[in-house]
Amino acid sequence: SLLYKATPDDVRLIMIDPKMLELSVYEGIPHLLAPVVTDMKLAANALNWCVGEMEKRYRLMSAVGVRNLAGFNQKIRDAEAKEKKIGNPFSLTPDDPEPLSTLPLIVVVIDELADLMMVAGKKIEELIARLAQKARAAGIHLILATQRPSVDVITGLIKANVPTRIAFQVSSKIDSRTILDQMGAESLLGQGDMLFLPPGTGYPQRVHGAFVADEEVHRIVEYLKQFGEPQYEEGILDGPAADGATQDLFGDAPDAEADPLYDEAVAFVVRTRRASISSVQRQLRIGYNRAARLVEQMEAAGLVSSMGINGSREVLVPAAAD
Repeated sequence: SLLYKATPDDVRLIMIDPKMLELSVYEGIPHLLAPVVTDMKLAANALNWCVGEMEKRYRLMSAVGVRNLAGFNQKIRDAEAKEKKIGNPFSLTPDDPEPLSTLPLIVVVIDELADLMMVAGKKIEELIARLAQKARAAGIHLILATQRPSVDVITGLIKANVPTRIAFQVSSKIDSRTILDQMGAESLLGQGDMLFLPPGTGYPQRVHGAFVADEEVHRIVEYLKQFGEPQYEEGILDGPAADGATQDLFGDAPDAEADPLYDEAVAFVVRTRRASISSVQRQLRIGYNRAARLVEQMEAAGLVSSMGINGSREVLVPAAAD
């Protein structure tokens, strides 16, 4: 239904499909931000990228002076209607910043959450909770599905941050309570019969879902492919792989260059010629430990000197030409 209603300029999708059957049929449509993810070790990288994109959008909206993505896009469109441009406040060329453009909504679809939780449970749980808590205003939304509604899959942290829920027919009252916090789903009839629990209410609505045949899915996919190849975003799946070790959200990974803010931190240090941890912390609005890791990685890469006697560092790379 999203593909019928929205263009790739309006909505972009990240699809995570452990079963390699349900969502893989959408491979190649122009709405995709990355190829359909079937390797669960790469799924953590995709969610990590979403967290970085969320923070980037929040800083951008704060600088422009709007409260959500709809307000941001409206401000951009109003400026374009007046033949004006709003410059990027974080441009690497502040004297001649590139103009901002509207940002699409991002929808992350996870088909089988249980498999994902088995591979990288704690890390995935934290990433999903963080996105569910904050990402709505930044235009990033989650759709989570599982056939096994047990408490080790739908944890308390995930439930507390996902207010909208849908339950199809389940086998027991316990499963119904896990999803909806109340009984009822065990009495559904199947064949698309569902209970929909909207946010802000404790009373589910009984709804009947539409049946979508495989032929219809293939038809719309082939139709959309005619409009061009998907423009994949670089780096979504290239983060540190979650190899079973529980890593800190923002890089207890061995390489801080995997941090989505590393490039922005380097650009700030090169532009201002200030390599202090506190200045990076203030500019990017991040914690001290994360800023320290970024500066230490710059030192390891030879961009800044080691700390001097007075605690200052020298920027070793030349300033960008005016």
